[in-house]
Amino acid sequence: MAHPRLTPRVQRRAALAASGWVALAATAFPGGSPARWIPVLAFVVLGPGLALLLPQPAGLRPGARLEAWALAAPLSLSVATLVATALFLTKSFSLTLFLVLLALFVSVVAVLPGVPLPASTRGAVERDGARPARTPRFRPPGFRARGAGGGG
Repeated sequence: MAHPRLTPRVQRRAALAASGWVALAATAFPGGSPARWIPVLAFVVLGPGLALLLPQPAGLRPGARLEAWALAAPLSLSVATLVATALFLTKSFSLTLFLVLLALFVSVVAVLPGVPLPASTRGAVERDGARPARTPRFRPPGFRARGAGGGG
């Protein structure tokens, strides 16, 4: 019996879902160690945003990939701010609980289809068969020759 192969799309979703748990496991390293803060920082800054944007049903065009990466950090930081604020308001903030909630969020959202992006649907960056627009040549303004009298 052949085992089913994982498609790249499923692999990306699994990597996104696992990224939060890897960041949580990295907190076991000593406090100032780069092995601790680099995975945590990368996950908090990019994880939730990429989970929201990247699992697109039809894939992304090259222009939309750039758009997704550009929006990933602000979305991630917004989600992290909402989670941290909720934890502070309930007076239960800790790094472990913060990362667990973010990892749960990313794990659930990675299974769902991504938020549609404008560039992925309209194809504004690359149109199939479209020719580049012609740019008009620069023409200096026309001058009239003056009459013999020098007037206008």
